[in-house]
Amino acid sequence: MSPHPRLSINQATIKHADLATALRVTAEAGVQAIGLWREPVQEVGLATAASMLTDSGLRFTTHCRAGFFTLPEGPARRASLDDNRVAIEEAATLAAAGAPGSTAVLVLVAGGLPAGDRDLAGARERVRDAIGELAPAGEAAGVTLAIEPLHPMYASDRCVVSTLGQALDIAADFDPTVVGVTVDTFHIWWDPQVLEQIARAGREGRIATYQVCDWKTPLPADVLLGRHYTGDGVIDFEPMTRAVIATGYDRDIEVEIFNEEIWATDPLEAVRRTASTFGVAVSPFLTA
Repeated sequence: MSPHPRLSINQATIKHADLATALRVTAEAGVQAIGLWREPVQEVGLATAASMLTDSGLRFTTHCRAGFFTLPEGPARRASLDDNRVAIEEAATLAAAGAPGSTAVLVLVAGGLPAGDRDLAGARERVRDAIGELAPAGEAAGVTLAIEPLHPMYASDRCVVSTLGQALDIAADFDPTVVGVTVDTFHIWWDPQVLEQIARAGREGRIATYQVCDWKTPLPADVLLGRHYTGDGVIDFEPMTRAVIATGYDRDIEVEIFNEEIWATDPLEAVRRTASTFGVAVSPFLTA
């Protein structure tokens, strides 16, 4: 069975593959799109990465990741914002280099609580402020800044934005073509309001990207690496996927997996397994 035409491989799923390998195995497996990460792109240089992407014939779906701007005002916060501006330009360049249907989306992970800080609400306000500073650069470059809520277990060290509702509340200050949200099943499947918040995101025109992978317990010691192939865990992909599609979302769907065992797999085999499991767990629901 051929991979679903809307499947995109997020490069994190084959983390140990360099850019050339990631592009090659994705195309070889018959997948038509890829989401890239900044580090492998920077290893070869942006111009070279863009040329490689063009040669691959793949669509570009997202650039991961920027953000990490919960720090109080000072040199470190300024440096973070400057780096985010670089990431915006990277996303614009790569989207232009990808095949037709590519999307200029930069995924933002807000950042956790600064050392010694317990003010969660204040940290979220600094996220809002930072996005306000970056929005003009995003708009000028034609890049959508996609706020990604992460599961609450990451609130202290990685992301103070924990629900889709919180992400939408921040995005509400900005034009939806400039600031949207990332809908990632791993992070929001538990939320009793998830379906109504997906519907809200659709009404507001803010779903920049839809990412999927599965949740299974027990979690590993490093909870960042607890993601699984779709269908290997407990997430019911039907209601969330149908809710996303019902909003009119017509872009690619990324599979993004952080898992040591999958990373140790031959990358071509990992992409093929990603495609086959996606075909069973998600593809049946990609119709309105």
